[in-house]
Amino acid sequence: MIAFYAQIKLVHLIAVLLSGSLFALRGIGVLAGQRWPLAAPLRYLSYSIDTTLLTAALMLLTILPAGMFANGWLTLKLVLLVVYVVLGTFALKRGRTQRVRAISFVAALLTYGYMLGVARMHHPLGVFYSWFM
Repeated sequence: MIAFYAQIKLVHLIAVLLSGSLFALRGIGVLAGQRWPLAAPLRYLSYSIDTTLLTAALMLLTILPAGMFANGWLTLKLVLLVVYVVLGTFALKRGRTQRVRAISFVAALLTYGYMLGVARMHHPLGVFYSWFM
């Protein structure tokens, strides 16, 4: 499967960008008071993208050597993913007030951005790694 590493990583990266972009678009729509962001076709598209993303991530996990994850960056990324999903559900539908949805939306986007930095730097500090090292 190592022969397909580059292709799997590309699918993973595209799915990451599509997932984040679709969430941002839907979140903006929800905050604007629109109903289309919660329509079934967009929800199913989101599920499909996220399933592809998770599948590619699991494939990459089986390919990469165990030593690559020694400093905890992958563990942090998985914890941040759970935080991102919870915040996203509050931003899109579970938040009872517009203020809760807005705060959850911004927090979810910041979490998403931090996850990107952690993944890019392969370090738990993410983009802050260069500041402290």
